[in-house]
Amino acid sequence: MEPGKVISELGRNRYIFRELLQGTEEAEYQWKPEPGKWNLLEILCHLYDEEIEDFRLRTRQVLEDPSKPLPPFDPLKWVEERNYRDQNFDETLDKFLLQRAKSIGWMHGLKNPKWENCYQHPKLGPMSAKLFLDNWLAHDLLHIRQIIRLKYFYLSSHTKEPLNYAGDW
Repeated sequence: MEPGKVISELGRNRYIFRELLQGTEEAEYQWKPEPGKWNLLEILCHLYDEEIEDFRLRTRQVLEDPSKPLPPFDPLKWVEERNYRDQNFDETLDKFLLQRAKSIGWMHGLKNPKWENCYQHPKLGPMSAKLFLDNWLAHDLLHIRQIIRLKYFYLSSHTKEPLNYAGDW
């Protein structure tokens, strides 16, 4: 997929995330289908941190200076270290949407980006700016799927009505 198309999809996903998450009540965004799984708040905090400290940062760095080492990060540890479960859902959603808008604005402002620039990862090999861009979109899609799945299971666990009329999940 061409970079311009990927960037457009990332921009559209901003609205998808907003519509999926805006107005969610605390009981729903704190709900977990089972221990060890993420709730909507934790997913949202993860999206916010990844927007700034993973995808935008790495894409920018590989475009600007692919020889510079990428900073380490551990998004699974962030859940506890950054106390995701106690963050304000609505504020985090607003902050994420703002950061996504900044990311899209930054990418639209790029002049002749070198998407083929590659960072030579010591274990993973060459990682191009385009690889980071495409994985940014893939990451969105994975979490959109996760959010929809979590919302479905929340509904199924909080209704007395059978949901088989809707079709097979």
